[in-house]
Amino acid sequence: MTDTPVIGVLALQGDVREHLIALASADAVARPVRRPEELAEVDGLVIPGGESTTMSKLAVLFGMMEPLRARVAAGMPVYGTCAGMILLADEILGPSPSSPSRSSGGYPISGQETVGGIDMIVRRNAFGRQNESFEAAVEVDGVPGGSVEGVFIRAPWVESVGAAVDVIATHGGHIVAVRQGNALATSFHPELTGDHRVHALFVDMVRAVGRLDPGRISRVRIDSGDAKEKADVRPL
Repeated sequence: MTDTPVIGVLALQGDVREHLIALASADAVARPVRRPEELAEVDGLVIPGGESTTMSKLAVLFGMMEPLRARVAAGMPVYGTCAGMILLADEILGPSPSSPSRSSGGYPISGQETVGGIDMIVRRNAFGRQNESFEAAVEVDGVPGGSVEGVFIRAPWVESVGAAVDVIATHGGHIVAVRQGNALATSFHPELTGDHRVHALFVDMVRAVGRLDPGRISRVRIDSGDAKEKADVRPL
């Protein structure tokens, strides 16, 4: 890998274009990723915001779920925002039936597959429904220059984390950003602002992996079956 990493954005559903723009502004080569052979050609991946249930079903339908799990387990840097945070969780909770907008109880969600990779329990839609979306200043450890503007849209929060997970931001007493090794996740959408410092943090994470082991990416490849051709990457 050169000092300009190639970072993909999972382009099955969600705010893909905004992430591509943010990554390019943070000095990465940004590509949409829809197929396993495209995933095999990137140094890191962003899982965007959108609708986590839909994204999960599409990942399974298009044969992406197992390749995603394999790359993340092998150490590929990955960053999930909002729905992407949910997909990186090892366990998901839904809202409490008695308080669907802001839950205090909740219930485990079964049947929704996740990529996993971060030892955390995430509560979906914890900050409220669409009409309760908001923006707030958030201090993120590892991001210089003061607080970032967090856009929270039907946002989750993190209920609990394992010992290996670093909590890097909170809002209103709730965990809204975490990091575990090469995996990063935020409840909010930095890609919807003009501030690309969180993406710059992730780009630096990807660079660091390449510098520690320049041959790592070339050795970790996904079995794409009979696919023979390199992905034809087109801008969105």
